[in-house]
Amino acid sequence: MTTATSAPAGSALRPAAAVVAGIVSMCFGTSFAKQLFPLVGAEGTTTMRVGFSAVLLLAAWRPWRRRITARHAGALALYGVAVGVLNLLFYMALRTIPFGIAVAIEFAGPLTVATLSSRRPLDALWVGLALLGLSQLLPVGARSAPLDPVGLAYAAGAAVAWALYIVFGQRAGRVRGPDAVALGTAVAALVVAPFGIARAGAALLDPALLPLGLGVALLSSALPFSLEMYALRRLPRQTFGILLSVEPAVAALAGLVVLGEALTLAQWAGIAGVVLASVGSASTAGRQEA
Repeated sequence: MTTATSAPAGSALRPAAAVVAGIVSMCFGTSFAKQLFPLVGAEGTTTMRVGFSAVLLLAAWRPWRRRITARHAGALALYGVAVGVLNLLFYMALRTIPFGIAVAIEFAGPLTVATLSSRRPLDALWVGLALLGLSQLLPVGARSAPLDPVGLAYAAGAAVAWALYIVFGQRAGRVRGPDAVALGTAVAALVVAPFGIARAGAALLDPALLPLGLGVALLSSALPFSLEMYALRRLPRQTFGILLSVEPAVAALAGLVVLGEALTLAQWAGIAGVVLASVGSASTAGRQEA
């Protein structure tokens, strides 16, 4: 039986390309989503993204074919709340800080989970490198570029939500299986909908905006998820983690190209530090696993 780790090198090209394509799709889709902020606000944009994503994922997975038990419901509720809060806080952060910086700060969440679940001394190096990178992004020095503290706080909250998303997502996946994503996203839509309705009201149902919301959901959620699911079945977890680690850099490029968000040299160096820390953590994780 051929496995992802024993397959020829060329067989990994397509799933690796799928991961990169998913990252590019998510980053540019999120950049386009930010252009909806003047029309429906960050809250309304989040509601449209998560709501349309839930519809697409429910149609794809059709989870109603399996009964939802009380055990399933509890795990799915925690997972869905984490998904909703993660999306809402991240989009709130994007109102006032650059996309690449928001993603780099958000990456502190999964890095923390990886570190706390490990007993390897080498992880201290990756934590230090990540902290060094983050220090270049946060306004902690006299020469630091000014950044909105409220936006930074939202990004830090998104990092915490991402960590919870990983923990609760693993539990939901164990008790429910692959369609946990569709059900969790449906719960997330219910979580963020009140904020979107309070901010945007009837504008969420504007026929001129619905195609934009659907496009954002496709580019930033449905398509990346599908590509990542394809890749996860064919790549070692270590390789997948390394590829995913480039997301902050791609986000910074998308912010520059689509939104004109130019970063300072120190901020680019900070993003590079977070990317290297994530790559290092992912690349050494596989060597230590039993």
